[in-house]
Amino acid sequence: MMEFKHVPVLLSECIEGLNIRPDGVYADGTLGGGGHSSVIFSHLKGGKLIGIDRDAEAIAAASARIGNRENMVYVHDNYKNIKNILAENNVSGLDGALIDLGISSYQIDNPERGFSYTKDAPLDMRMNQKDSLSAYDVVNTYSKDKLAKIIYDYGEERYGRKIAELIEAERARKPISTTAELAEVIRRAVPAKSVPKGSHPAKRTFQAIRIEVNGELADLKNAVTDFFDCLNTNGRLCIITFHSLEDRIVKHVFGELCSGCTCPKEFPVCVCGKKPRGRLINRKPIVATDEEKEINSRSASAKLRVIEKID
Repeated sequence: MMEFKHVPVLLSECIEGLNIRPDGVYADGTLGGGGHSSVIFSHLKGGKLIGIDRDAEAIAAASARIGNRENMVYVHDNYKNIKNILAENNVSGLDGALIDLGISSYQIDNPERGFSYTKDAPLDMRMNQKDSLSAYDVVNTYSKDKLAKIIYDYGEERYGRKIAELIEAERARKPISTTAELAEVIRRAVPAKSVPKGSHPAKRTFQAIRIEVNGELADLKNAVTDFFDCLNTNGRLCIITFHSLEDRIVKHVFGELCSGCTCPKEFPVCVCGKKPRGRLINRKPIVATDEEKEINSRSASAKLRVIEKID
């Protein structure tokens, strides 16, 4: 197994955003290789950190990096189950939490995982390798119309229908079983002149299929709300997104939590009685510096939003 490498994005910004208390209780919903968690943990004295990841290899890598400590808990699960996870670990509330919605460098760079359109490998893309649905299943069993919708909605790919049509034609001859085969089908469907310089014609479609395989957007709104619910008063939630679909959901949920009154504007007085439950630490999302982008090109699309619970 190759080394689990993942450069933590917006690291110092996340640490600042969390406003860590040494004796506080924190959760990293996307542990990865432990990049963010190792620094969060180093700020704790008497506190506790719960590291969650759906990828067993990430759990193993992070535990090797941080070590088995009494106040470091590793959980192999989906972060969307945060309420159950805290209950099972007898944790009543969090003083802070982090969710990094990006795919790890390890998952992209490891050909065996089938995430990359630049490395030939079996079509997989499962973050949790015990999940039943894989990219192979999506590509070879979904209807043409369903594929087109997924590629358009999740990849924001304008040529989604053409790609789906060519996939249907290709798999009629034989199943599409590798990343290289799928990338080649996509390349034939997407006009070269429409691909931004330095990009790849398969980028958007691979993103769409990965999101579908892992259900990345299906439960995101509820998961963000659940994490916020688990915060203690003055606790903070930091979320890093990497594409507009994720960011819109997070922005919308944060906005609802901070808005309070939902009465129509024409009402002279509030009758709903709703009060803001949180406040935004930054009005606009925090993005990587030019220096970080130069060191880690994958940080270029990252956006960090931070909310604090006030009720």
